[in-house]
Order: sequence, then structure tokens, then C-alpha cells
Amino acid sequence: MTACAGAGSDTAPGVCPPVVAYSQEEQARAAEEVAALPKGAVIIEWLGDYAVMREQARACLE
Repeated sequence: MTACAGAGSDTAPGVCPPVVAYSQEEQARAAEEVAALPKGAVIIEWLGDYAVMREQARACLE
């Protein structure tokens, strides 16, 4: 992600990716499924990366 650090803060319209909204039910189901994964499952780390990207996309829209 450091490759983006040199970009200016002025974002051209349409450049920000959309942030998909998930219902409370979907979030609860996902949490249950993640809890059922074996300890050390790589997907858990990937979901953390995804969470960071979602926050960056939200910030881009502001």
C-alpha cells in the first residue's frame, strides 16, 4: 500500500472504489464462520487486509 503514499489527496471523481454494505445478519454469519476456522487459517489475515482496504475506500469517499 505504500505505493499509493505519493499520490495527492485530491481524488478525481469516480476513482474511489465502492464500499459494499453488509447486513447485520451477514456480518453475524461471517463472524460465526470465521470463529469456526482452524487456528492460524490464512484467510483470517486476508480478511484483516480487506478490512483495511474498506477503511481506505471509505476515506477516499470523504
